[in-house]
Amino acid sequence: MAVTGQFVGELLAELREFAAVGVNLMDLEHHARRRIKERGAESCYWDYTPSFGRGPFRNVLCLSVNDAVLHGLPHNYALRDGDLLSIDMAVGIDGWVADSALSVIIGTPDPDDLKLIEATEVALKAGIDAARPGNQLGDISAAIGGVARRYGYQVNDEFGGHGIGRTMHEAPHVPNNGRSGRGMKLKPGLTIAIEPWFCRSTDKIKFDKDGWTIRSADGSRSAHSEHTVAITKAGPQVLTRRPGHDTRPGNRSAQPAATS
Repeated sequence: MAVTGQFVGELLAELREFAAVGVNLMDLEHHARRRIKERGAESCYWDYTPSFGRGPFRNVLCLSVNDAVLHGLPHNYALRDGDLLSIDMAVGIDGWVADSALSVIIGTPDPDDLKLIEATEVALKAGIDAARPGNQLGDISAAIGGVARRYGYQVNDEFGGHGIGRTMHEAPHVPNNGRSGRGMKLKPGLTIAIEPWFCRSTDKIKFDKDGWTIRSADGSRSAHSEHTVAITKAGPQVLTRRPGHDTRPGNRSAQPAATS
């Protein structure tokens, strides 16, 4: 999983730099397809058929723009100045899977968008810090929810993190809100995807007619951050670290904070 995670982190870093004003979402999608094929990896999204969605998912990225929260379908759309883009991807290499997501500002940043992205990144770090042997699943959820409330955001409980290993979605479900000291005991060897996402002014969501793209119910913008994390005796190990994660290049975005 560490090998897969390294590839996912590197590709997300590439996509973050590639995303700019005028770049089409399909250009990002096709870049990712080429890189996945070159690496001999397999997309976990292609042909994915959960209980929601219409038909199998036929892309390797989820690209969610502005009020799109999760599962945004890549389509013919040229990124505009000020757009907030979330990029989510999961692949497998030699039967082991990793999943990660980030949010970036395209061109000129809105301070409120930077704050929103920062909140997801701080919440991700807090969740990872709580992913230690002897803690419980609720400690991760409570850490994420606590950050959201400090930033003034509400939390939706319908979609959150998840177990991951041989497949993209495994037990347990990792909610983005909860009570500390509750839930399963965390033990070394458990691997989970921790993924806080928040909307500016609501915790309600709605689906597009495509059955995949999830948006904030009130049209407010959203952001999403995610890492695949292994719980070890020495503490949490982030498997999807991205090169340059601690840099903040001008008007690109609030880059992910250090996570261990």
